[in-house]
Amino acid sequence: MRLLFLYLFIPVVLLSGTFDALVDAAIAEAKLPKEDVSIVIADTRSGTLRYALHARQTRVPASVMKLATLYAAARTFGFDYRIPTKLYIDGTVQNGVLRGNLIVKGYGDPSLSTEDLDEFTAAVRRKGIARITGNLVIDRSFLKVSIQNSSHFDRYLYSPYNAMPDAMMFNERVSRIVIDAPKQRIYKELPDRSFDLVNRVRFVQGACRGIKAYPQITIKREGARNRVVVAGTLSVSCPKRTVEKVLTRSYLSFYYAFKAALKQGGITLQGNLRFGKAAPGAKRILIHRSAPLRKLIAHTAKKSDNLYARQLFLYLGARAFGTPGTLAKARETVHSLLQNDGILQKGEVFKIDNGSGLSRNARLNAMQLYRLLQQAYRRYGSTWLQGLSIAGIDGTIKRRFRYAPAHGKAWMKTGTLNRVKNIAGYVADANGKLYTVVILVNSHAGNWRASQLQNRIINTIASHRF
Repeated sequence: MRLLFLYLFIPVVLLSGTFDALVDAAIAEAKLPKEDVSIVIADTRSGTLRYALHARQTRVPASVMKLATLYAAARTFGFDYRIPTKLYIDGTVQNGVLRGNLIVKGYGDPSLSTEDLDEFTAAVRRKGIARITGNLVIDRSFLKVSIQNSSHFDRYLYSPYNAMPDAMMFNERVSRIVIDAPKQRIYKELPDRSFDLVNRVRFVQGACRGIKAYPQITIKREGARNRVVVAGTLSVSCPKRTVEKVLTRSYLSFYYAFKAALKQGGITLQGNLRFGKAAPGAKRILIHRSAPLRKLIAHTAKKSDNLYARQLFLYLGARAFGTPGTLAKARETVHSLLQNDGILQKGEVFKIDNGSGLSRNARLNAMQLYRLLQQAYRRYGSTWLQGLSIAGIDGTIKRRFRYAPAHGKAWMKTGTLNRVKNIAGYVADANGKLYTVVILVNSHAGNWRASQLQNRIINTIASHRF
């Protein structure tokens, strides 16, 4: 509440023409070593630099690197572009029977989910098919990816942010386990037989607190499968919860979910899962399209979704250099585009790695981000702006600026790792004048000090006239 009080009573005054005093005071207050900080502040519309500190110092970007991937996607495809997933039949249909295979070709749509299966099932039904004698063939050849489920970035191997990309992405590679204490049930949200679930919970009466509030979840690798054990004591008064974990391959989840959806739609799939490509004579019966790219970009930026960023990154490489899409192709694609747009300059270090920022190998500097943000706003204006997290309203800075002067007046992308706390985007001052603001902090002094510095600068810009 003390911070709220201070925010509400920051006066709106005219500050001097430079930002030197503001930044120096903020760094001193945060007690950060100045060499750990890179800052660029500029007039967004004119591009005029108003302040720069260690602007060309190479830093670990964390998730602000997503800005490069998203800008490249917007430049390459446009905001109305939709990523396809195609459905084919290979064989003959007679008397409601498809004597052949059903084929799905994935192109890496990161948003493909359970809700989309009705469209796939309806396409099969429109062909008068009630039984399929062959297999469900999945074509994953569009991307060349790791066989690992998890990126193993840290010890939280099964957390959704560690999910690895795939051409046949489904439900963001996340498996959901429902813990329904009132009904004393624990079950998989989807009929996915590619991992095992064991319920050892003892349901009891009493308040939902202490050891009765949360069950213990253990994941064990057994051969090629994961085994999830839910144990402990849980009160029946606890609310229904859903646990999300990266437990299996996305194409396996898709196979089991689609087979169940077909069955529910009155269609029997007699065969099993196979991998391959559609034969030349196969008939396409559906092109499912993702939401427009503007929505994929907004989801990626606001949620800082690593998987979405990685999928879009690989998709860029595949479209630019042909299939299969690889990290090398994606890196070359983005690097060339940024270089051609003048965002990267000769001799500068820029390492995008996997396109998401979930990396200790990625590198950039504050000037590169400044140039990118200037170009993005010049080309796309409010369409680009609204795709970023809006201070106090949504995304990764919804709570951070909820009661602050910057509420509704800053559009930012954040990036956080251990000893890395970055933020970059745009801030409107008290007159509505827009500033491009990049603040990168790579420091052992503590991420909370970096947040203090960033909040002070952003809130001061938002509450003053310059």
